[in-house]
Amino acid sequence: MYFAALLARTEDGWEASDTELDDVETLSDLADLAREASPDEDTVLVLIEQEDSWFGVVRIDGEEDPRIFVSDASAAARSSYGEILLTDELLGRDPGDADDLDALDLDGTEDGDAEDDDTDDTAGAGSSGPAEAVPHGPVGDAGILDDLGVGEKELRSLSSDALTEIAESLGASEVLETVR
Repeated sequence: MYFAALLARTEDGWEASDTELDDVETLSDLADLAREASPDEDTVLVLIEQEDSWFGVVRIDGEEDPRIFVSDASAAARSSYGEILLTDELLGRDPGDADDLDALDLDGTEDGDAEDDDTDDTAGAGSSGPAEAVPHGPVGDAGILDDLGVGEKELRSLSSDALTEIAESLGASEVLETVR
């Protein structure tokens, strides 16, 4: 089960709203959605959680590029919402790497070793892929919430009810609970 919410910082404190991610296909779409929540270009946090599996925080400060933290990249990679957050840049890949490799027809005989032809079919050219390049554990900007009172060490150590703990540290637990 997923939960996603927007927390927008205003002059009066934090305002929360739940959000539907069904129409969000890219990080850019998500950033646009977050910017709409704060007409004054204040800080907006997008909090996404898949129960007991992973959580992600996307921080939008005005027109700046989104900053992202994902608690477990490999778990998020198996999620449609997680895939939005796991950009090539976040994972340290060149944007064209996966496409270039997918376009090649590699059947294992390129190195001239024709003896292994019978094992090539069972291994399959698609057995390795982008998911293999996704690390286990946290990725992204662990200092994303430093100036808001949640340090890097604390963020990396959060687990099962991470979004509630983040909201408590921000002083926004009550507003987050209203949208849960």
